[in-house]
Amino acid sequence: MEAVADLQDAALVTLKFRFNPKLGIDNPVLSLAEDHDLSDPWSLQRPRFCLLSKEEGRSFGFHLQQEPGRAGHVVCRVDPGTSAQRQGLQEGDRILAVNNDVVEHEDYMTVVRRIRASSPRVLLTVLAWHVHDVARALHGNHAHLCPTLGPGVRPRLCHIVKDEGGFGFTVTHGDQGPFWLVLSTGGAAERAGVPPGARLLEVNGVSVEKFTHNQLSRKLWQSGKQVTLLVAGPEVEEQCRQLGMPLAAPLAEGWALPAKPRCLHLEKGPQGFGFLLREEKGLDGHSGQFLREVDPGTPAEKAGMQVGDRLVAVAGESVEGLGHEETVSRIRAQGSSVSLIVIDPEADRFFSMLRLSPLLFMESTEAAASPQDMSSASLVETKDPPADNTAVPPVAPGSRQCFLYPGPGGAYGFRLSCVACVPRLFISQVTPGSSAAQAGLQMGDVILEVNGYPVDGQNDLERLQQLAESEPPICLKLAARSQQGLEAWIPPGSAEDWPLASDPL
Repeated sequence: MEAVADLQDAALVTLKFRFNPKLGIDNPVLSLAEDHDLSDPWSLQRPRFCLLSKEEGRSFGFHLQQEPGRAGHVVCRVDPGTSAQRQGLQEGDRILAVNNDVVEHEDYMTVVRRIRASSPRVLLTVLAWHVHDVARALHGNHAHLCPTLGPGVRPRLCHIVKDEGGFGFTVTHGDQGPFWLVLSTGGAAERAGVPPGARLLEVNGVSVEKFTHNQLSRKLWQSGKQVTLLVAGPEVEEQCRQLGMPLAAPLAEGWALPAKPRCLHLEKGPQGFGFLLREEKGLDGHSGQFLREVDPGTPAEKAGMQVGDRLVAVAGESVEGLGHEETVSRIRAQGSSVSLIVIDPEADRFFSMLRLSPLLFMESTEAAASPQDMSSASLVETKDPPADNTAVPPVAPGSRQCFLYPGPGGAYGFRLSCVACVPRLFISQVTPGSSAAQAGLQMGDVILEVNGYPVDGQNDLERLQQLAESEPPICLKLAARSQQGLEAWIPPGSAEDWPLASDPL
């Protein structure tokens, strides 16, 4: 199924384009003359577009990593037989954009969140590592390397409801696609936002680029009284042609869509939020986190939560594909105020049919709270308060405890360093938005205890290397150290770093 989806999406990416000197004069690394040859790394001399698809329970098939001390987001591994490999993603590629959003200078976890929020389809703009490094050396860190569509110039996802005049369009065609639409004045298609002279790309989430006219007619007839079309007007088609950019569904803006995600803001009351979260299989057979038993008069009901809603994001970060325990831990990490993005069963069916994430169609006025506003103290909150543990000593003045849960892929998101002449380990890097950042870890924090065991310099590295095998949460006892004190304490070049884990996507 995944390979079939890739073949359908690849139909939108296989066009060849002529180099445009006017556009290329300000963008010396952009060449649109011919398709690249993946067997020759020096042929990958321009930004490339990889339209990736994944099925339930599968990943896109690559791992992303941020190089220490350098800007950019690097593909560090591509799994064989996956969508990433089939679409030409290469180890060492730098990701310049996710869909139409330039991310080269965004922080690492923001890029990871954007990719996950776009599942099950995402369009990546990438540049080979050697070309990226040469371009940066020649043109500086702020050179424009990434082609993007202009404001308001994007494909459209239009939902059309048939009236007495039908769908309000006819199709110009040969024996086989591509197809263009001719609109009836004032008809249903025009009212739904289909632009004049639009090219038809998808019908109900299925590419029609390789359809015959009979196949397209049958597909439209099977749609019944309403249909959702992915279309591109002449201006969009021309700009994509000039930039070499595919007319891909993840770039689309929604017009008259029948369903959309909802953003709920909840403030905890005396009895909690007033709902239960359960892991269940939805109507399409896919597992998800569903909201049940919404109590009357509680913050959940007042915020507009409905029984049967599926949770798709917490604090703006997608929870698609996460297990129940990790999803609950992310809600608890928000403390007494939480922002949830949910969809009802009708919206769930709609976006599943289109093979697009509902998070791509959030209205700007419904933007969720930033994950960086998360409360670290609330990470220790549980549904049933644990019994007192007299074996755990109280936190000493000037120190604090942090409880960590693994993020997606099992990474905690921090780097440890040690100094040979000092029997202490300290936090040398914290990935923004990670579990470590949410728990309140800061660069320079000194580790005093791990799960109740003192860190005294004896076998510390061996003990900490077993963190990944420990049952979460991990409890760290920390003492803060100022940046000035940290620099005075650590001689340059004396630290040994533990590399941050890459994120599987």
